[in-house]
Order: sequence, then structure tokens, then C-alpha cells
Amino acid sequence: MKMKTNQIGLFGGMLCIALFILANTAAFAADKKYAGYGYEPTQSGHLGEKEYSPYLDIGYPQRVFWGDTHLHTSYSTDAGMVGNRLGPEEAYRFARGETVVASTGVRARLQRPLDFLVVADHAENLGLAPMIAEKNPDLLKLEFGKKIANLVYSGKYGDAYTLWGDGMSTRKDPLKGNETLTRTMWERLTSSAEKFNEPGKFTALIGFEWTSSPGGNNLHRNVIFRDGKAKADQIIPLSNYDTSDPEELWKWMAAYEAKTGGRMFAIPHNGNLSNGLMFDDATFTKKKLTQDYAERRMRWEPVYEVTQIKGDGEAHLSLSPNDEFADYGTWDKGSFGPEPKTKDMLPREYAREALKRGLKYEKTLGANPFKFGMIGSTDSHTSLATTEENNFFGKATPAEPSAKLERFQEKITGFFEKPGGPDITMRHYQSLAAGLAAVWATDNTREALWDALARKEVYATTGTRMTVRVFAGWDFEAADVQRPDFAKIGYLQGVPMGGDLRKAPKGKAPTFVIRALRDVDGANLDRLQIVKGWLDSKGVTQEQVYDVICSDGRMINDKHRCDKPVGNTVDVKTATYTNSIGDALMLAYWKDPAFDPKQRAFYYIRVLEIPTPRWTTYDAAFFSVDLPKDVPASQQERAYTSPIWYTP
Repeated sequence: MKMKTNQIGLFGGMLCIALFILANTAAFAADKKYAGYGYEPTQSGHLGEKEYSPYLDIGYPQRVFWGDTHLHTSYSTDAGMVGNRLGPEEAYRFARGETVVASTGVRARLQRPLDFLVVADHAENLGLAPMIAEKNPDLLKLEFGKKIANLVYSGKYGDAYTLWGDGMSTRKDPLKGNETLTRTMWERLTSSAEKFNEPGKFTALIGFEWTSSPGGNNLHRNVIFRDGKAKADQIIPLSNYDTSDPEELWKWMAAYEAKTGGRMFAIPHNGNLSNGLMFDDATFTKKKLTQDYAERRMRWEPVYEVTQIKGDGEAHLSLSPNDEFADYGTWDKGSFGPEPKTKDMLPREYAREALKRGLKYEKTLGANPFKFGMIGSTDSHTSLATTEENNFFGKATPAEPSAKLERFQEKITGFFEKPGGPDITMRHYQSLAAGLAAVWATDNTREALWDALARKEVYATTGTRMTVRVFAGWDFEAADVQRPDFAKIGYLQGVPMGGDLRKAPKGKAPTFVIRALRDVDGANLDRLQIVKGWLDSKGVTQEQVYDVICSDGRMINDKHRCDKPVGNTVDVKTATYTNSIGDALMLAYWKDPAFDPKQRAFYYIRVLEIPTPRWTTYDAAFFSVDLPKDVPASQQERAYTSPIWYTP
């Protein structure tokens, strides 16, 4: 066979390489010092005793995942009976980034998909509206079923809703004894979750809302399963018809875990509408708090939904008068019932004050009933989890985007306002386009997300997707915040958000390393703050807000505040702003300058964006309508991390 010169050269080169390999294989095998460099893999599958790749089996979270743990579909009767026609499947498709048509006929799509979603429909008469629409024979053979269905079929929607609402207010289940109806709709919900759950890409956590409302005061909890359909289908959701007592809910949850081997927890929300009951100094049955109660509450309620459409619950200006940013999205007129708000209720409604009071209880009881992480979620009743100000589809279907009066004036609370009494009505224009749950987890799966929520390695935002991370320890240095292995050193030398610092080493104070990065599609950052609460030597709770980083080179004054405001670029007429002010990235090192190792304390991070147009400002520009007079044209969106606690 004849070969061209270049072919001979190639063949000769390959032959030389082959001969070299054959000649040296025996030598490699005979000399153990070359083990791991040969041509057969070692038993461990790596090169020698040390792995080459530094990214194998890291074990700690490297990503933050964004989601909503509190979304309602047409299966919630207070959504389906007021016009919501979108079920769980549409909710999941929308959350995953698909375009859907809202119940009002408007097309809707998220700017970016969510990573996870909990369809948390109300347990009370779950799926009643779809059953009416489908003319469910099991429903229509019941007297109540026929009555409410006929009202709907004849167009008397308000009367139908009132008929159902009467049973809710008296806790008399109009479908009592017909468990099959609830089970059918519950299994539809869990089937939808299974259909759209795609581990690693999108997580559909199973959940429901338990709607305890004594006297119209909000004690609602969203129950979140770690498990899939097989275990979740072994029960039907507990409802307010069964009990209004949170301790009974905890017992029910414990029974679920014992029966199935599964896991669950509950997330309370809207303490601002509880009229002092959410973080009360007594149990639901008016007994004193005990260590056992505190331990059970910590076990079953590891996180709190601190911000959502119906207001922000981080702080209140009357409780934190030295915090100029405490009056954000404040709903403080009353609850869902007829009783107006009084000032003495406020300390038992807001997260910061509850965290402070928890320190006091820990000292007296030996356990902290108010030791919770913080997340945000929407509580949207439209099946659409929207938190962008220019893409806000509202609290409920009647208030979806429109130039109609209802968009701003739809009543949210105050239905039982007494004639001539105090104004306790809150309307839709006072709603926030909020919020989101940010979860530092090892993977986008049910198990990993649930575990991260349970350990409180989570934070809340009012709808923005800024990235925030904090570690606390005793030996961090300023240079650590610049390290490329920031997270690794954070876990090795400290604890993340939601963690605990124990008895301080002699002569040391807590040190913090913090990173905050603006939402890639959002606004620059104004400032990064640390909120500290502590129990002083006299047993009195205290608080201090420290500005740690101020954007644009501003200085921090002797009151621990930025020396001047960041400014405001919002053009109200066009509903626009620019990122010509503020910083995109903030890196902070902070050491507590007033640390007392004998005093219990907590610390959490609050990050503020520069001012941006509120959703009402976008609507006014888009629909050419007037802004309501008592609502700001711009706002500063924010993030709140879960606290880090110090215990002597």
C-alpha cells in the first residue's frame, strides 16, 4: 500500500506514541509512586488522595432561589367566587414563565420565571367555585350546593358569596359530612403539583392555607409539605371549620408526620391584621405562655411571612420612632372584623417588636416563641404571582389592571365598619406589589427548599430580586468580604442568616460579612443596614438601626445614619427612573461597637433600593388616570434577612 508523505509521518508518529505507551505501562504499574497517573482509574475514581476539582460535594448553598409560598387560585372560594377562573395549572404555567390569559381577558407574563411556587388555596370548602362551574353532581344533590349554585347560575354572584361568607363567619361548614368533595379537589391540587414539579428546574411545593379568623382577626397560616402527592393525599387539609386554635393545628401536623413519615411546617402571615393576636402574650385559649408552647411554636412555625400585598409587617413607626424607614406599606386601621386598631395592639403585630419580645421570653421561659426567619410572598388571589410594579395584577380579579375605579378603590378590609365609627377600610390602591421568598438552598427541589426554609436560611423582599448574603462569627476580617470563596469561609468561620451565635469568646464581639447585589433588572441600592435588637441589663428590650454602607460615597454620621438621602430620579408623569444614583454592589464588614456578651441579641440585614415608581404610578401613567392623593408616587423597595441570634 502506498502512502503519501504526510500520511507516513502521521502513521509513524502514532506508532511511536503507541510503542511508548506499551513500553512504559509496566514501569508505571511497577512503581507505586506513579499510582493515579496511569491509564486505569484508581478505586476511588480520583487522582490520588485529594480530588482535583474543588467543586465536588460542596454541601452548602451556592444559589438563591426565588418563589412565592402563598398563591391562591380559583380553588380558593374567596377567589373563585369573585371572578377568578384560573386554576392551579395556569398558576404553575405562569410561574414557570409562560404567557397566560388572566380572568379579565388580559394577557400576562412574568419578566423572569420563578424557581418555585406554593399554591396555598384556602382549606375552607376547597374548590367550591370550580365544582359549581362543573355542575358537580355530588355538590348539587346537597341543599346548600343547589342554593349557592342557582345563585351563581342566575348571575347573583354577590348573594352567592354572602351565603358562603355567612358560614365562614360563624364557622359552620355548609358542606359538613361531605368529605368526598374536599378530597376530590385536594387530590386535583396535589396532581397539578406533581405534574409541574421538575426537580432541578422548577419546584411545586404542596400546601394549603388554614384560615383562622377569630372575630375577623387574622391568624392565618400556610401549611407547607416537604412531601409529594403519595403522602399528602393521605389527609385532607385542616380548616377553620375544624378549629381556630394554632395549637390544634400543630397537633394535626404532628399527627400527619406520625401517620405518613412526612414533614410539614406552617407559615403565619399578616400580623398587621390580627389586632394583637399574632404575637400575643397569651395562647389562643388565654393561657400564659410556657416553655412547651414556645418550643412547639418554634418547631412548627420556623418562618414568618413579613411582607405581602396586604401591607408590610417588619416595623411600625410608633414602635420604632427613630427609624425613618419604618413606615412602609403600613396597614394599621383594623383587621377583617369590626374592631378598630388600638395602639396597644401594635407591639403584638410587627416582626421586629416580636423578635425583641422573644428575647425576653427566652430569658424567662428558657425558649423563644418568636424565633422566626423572614420571607415575603404575594397572597394574590388571581392565580398570578406578580410583584413587579409595572406588571402588578392585583390582589383579586376585580382589581386586575384596568382604568376602572375598582383597580384603585376595591375594598380589601372594612366590610364590617360601624356607621359613624372609626375608618377601618383599606382599599386596593394601598396594596403593595409584594413580596417574594428568597431561599439559599443546595438545589431546586422540594426537599432542599423545604430544609432551607426550616433552618431559616431565607430572606424576604418586597418584590425585588436583589441578592443578599450575610455570615456572622467571631473572627471575620474586613478582607473576607472580598474573597472569591466568600461563602466557603462564611460557613467555615461563622453562621448564615437564621443561625445562632453562642457564648462569646472572651474579649470578642460579633463580626459580620455581608454582600448585596442589585436586581439585575431593577434599581440600584441606596444603603445596607443592620437592625439590632437586644435585652438590656434591666430586662428592657432595645433596638438600633445601623447604616453600614451608604451609596455614592456618602458618609455615616454619629447617629449611625447616612449623612444625606440618596436622592430621587422618579419622573411621576412617565413612571420612569434612572440608575444614575445608588450602587449596584455593596460589600460590608461590620463589628458590633456596643456588644455586651451578657445580653441576648439578634441582628438582621435590611437593604434599601433607591426610589422607584410605585405600581399606582405606573397605572396612572398607563391608563391616564389620576393618582390617589394619599399614596406616595415612589417608594424604596427592600429586603429583610432572617435574623442571627446571640445567646449568652
